Amino acid sequence: MHMRAARGRSLPYRQRARGASARSASLEVRNSIVTKCVEVRGVKIGEGMPKIIVPIVGRTKREILEAASSIMENALKGNGSGVNDFWKNVFDLVEWRADWFEDVFEFGKVEDVLKELREKLGNIPLLFTFRTVREGGEKAISVDAYKRLNIMAAKTGLVDLIDVEAFTGDDVVREIIEEAHKAGVKVVGSNHDFDKTPEKEDIVGRLRRMQELGADIPKIAVMPRGSADVLTLIAATQEMSSQYADRPIITMSMSGTGLVSRLCGEVFGSACTFGTVGKASAPGQIGAEELGGVLRLIHTNF
Repeated sequence: MHMRAARGRSLPYRQRARGASARSASLEVRNSIVTKCVEVRGVKIGEGMPKIIVPIVGRTKREILEAASSIMENALKGNGSGVNDFWKNVFDLVEWRADWFEDVFEFGKVEDVLKELREKLGNIPLLFTFRTVREGGEKAISVDAYKRLNIMAAKTGLVDLIDVEAFTGDDVVREIIEEAHKAGVKVVGSNHDFDKTPEKEDIVGRLRRMQELGADIPKIAVMPRGSADVLTLIAATQEMSSQYADRPIITMSMSGTGLVSRLCGEVFGSACTFGTVGKASAPGQIGAEELGGVLRLIHTNF
């Protein structure tokens, strides 16, 4: 390729960007990421800053509700602007990791916790998640029991989203998603690899499969063995969000090595990240307030 373009012929992107302002280049990158927003209780996932999800983990009903109270108290302290939805200054959604709950296989007790969580959380969007052992969770569960639990949780009207492990089996996943949608509940299709970071093409392929199955928000979390793996995850995120996604996606590289991937979602196309108020649910999570500060800094300068 000649370094000088012929008259009337546009220069390649890299050459044109040299003469453009940093702001214009940033807008070009931003506009290449086109996704459909998913809205739950006024929170627009896929628009603006990545949304912060705070997990609740607890083995007993008391521990779970105490964690919810602590989250709300911390959010109230962070209410510097006096907005009505004060919690939005610290986080955007709450996830209940039901696989930690000692009575999770008695649905009446699950529903009882959900009722009290909804009362405490008010209008905060609630994500219901049972993470299986094979994907890093606390308990083993049969496929049929997993399907029933998620469908019943969706039908309570107390949750806004459910997490469905996308490779549980196509027919099962499709049925859970269909029933959740009938109940007006959105679905996060998820996949977790705690051993390694797959190749970029594999990561993109998994996310595309979740989209094909009907998940409203495809999500993948992988474990890096070095900094190069974090770059692989980020490159896969950018490729998926700019070339294939017609909805928000969530990606992250776990552990301390992968922390940067939890911060740069707005630049590369990941719509949510996880921050803690209390106990973490996965390696590499940091405090929600600290996380929010970094996300705002990036957002302001992006």
